[in-house]
Amino acid sequence: MMKTVLSTLLAVGLSGAGFAATVGQPAPGFTLTDSNGKTHSLGDFKGKTVVLEWTNHECPFVVKHYGANNMQQQQAAATGDNVVWLSINSGAAGKQGHVDGAGANAVMTKNGHKSTAYLLDADGKVGQAYGAKTTPHMYVIDANGVLAYNGAIDSIPSADQADIPKATQYVTQALGEIKAGKPVSVATTKPYGCSVKY
Repeated sequence: MMKTVLSTLLAVGLSGAGFAATVGQPAPGFTLTDSNGKTHSLGDFKGKTVVLEWTNHECPFVVKHYGANNMQQQQAAATGDNVVWLSINSGAAGKQGHVDGAGANAVMTKNGHKSTAYLLDADGKVGQAYGAKTTPHMYVIDANGVLAYNGAIDSIPSADQADIPKATQYVTQALGEIKAGKPVSVATTKPYGCSVKY
């Protein structure tokens, strides 16, 4: 009983009002190690727009976007425009999609990742702080450190690559609006995909 209460309190502490990722509010700070052992903190990127992409290479919905080269094209376009793109894996050891640094690098090579870095969050603390529910689950943080977008990568919640050209690409749309100095017109959507394997 005590263990259950403690687990509940821990979960509330990580995802409660003080830490929850809420559009229009400062994004929760974090520090994670990437696939090459380098440490990255959100604060390191102050003054830049940042995209967070929760990923699991074994999830069919992630496979959809990487298999069609949609994710890599968005990563390349964003990073080419001075946006920081961080792929984050919150899969716990022994769960689907979990990787260590070498495993993450192998996935990046195989899939042709164009992200700035692949961050490892095996204890799930950062994923839970953001309320990351699915892979993919996308967040856009503006240059002031404020969360500008939280939700799905696009508007058609399927694992079918054929749906990508027909869908509104929410992350690309948000990045374009931020660059133009406009408010993000669709700031919150329901993420879709596989559950994050905490």
